[in-house]
Amino acid sequence: MNIYLIRHGRQCSKLCNVNVDLSEEGYRQAALVGERLVKKNIDMVYSSDYLRAFQTAQAANLYWNADHEVLPELREISFGDMEGLSDEVIAERYADFKREQAKMEADLAYPGGECAADVVRRAYPVLERIAREPHHDVAVVTHGGVIRSLTAYILGMDLARWRQIGKNLENTGITELRYEAESGRFTLERFNDYAHLEPYPELLRSGWVGPEEN
Repeated sequence: MNIYLIRHGRQCSKLCNVNVDLSEEGYRQAALVGERLVKKNIDMVYSSDYLRAFQTAQAANLYWNADHEVLPELREISFGDMEGLSDEVIAERYADFKREQAKMEADLAYPGGECAADVVRRAYPVLERIAREPHHDVAVVTHGGVIRSLTAYILGMDLARWRQIGKNLENTGITELRYEAESGRFTLERFNDYAHLEPYPELLRSGWVGPEEN
């Protein structure tokens, strides 16, 4: 089975992990990734229940016409007390935590929130369940922290270093996994592929400076 992990499109707020709608640019990004994967014959779509992921899945699925299942386990890593805050406030209020996190010596939970291992505990069993379903090509629309945590786990990395897996993922970037039923293993085939956005600089992350994770 081929599993396309897709980061959601651009949301309409720059505050940390707020559950808001896609922006106009986010819908454009979703359409572009939908069109790009149309030849893959996506036969099932899964998404987080957060609006930005759900709406990305819906918009991209206009090109695939597959069944769509919503899975709360695919929600973004919880940033706890940081959620709803701006980058500037986070940088000032949580400077000590950010310094410790940057050392990558331990898989630190965000204050009042989750660590990478927490994400793996809730999301990896769902990924395994998806992999055992009788489909060939599936799209999973989720979040940057989830994709990075799962990728680190699949590669056997120390989860303290999960933030080394792509500093900033592009909206609707594609991370492709392949699952071999015989071995029960996932392999990483590509990571954060955003070629569908490159002709449109305004749709790249560099054109929209927002939270480190959203």
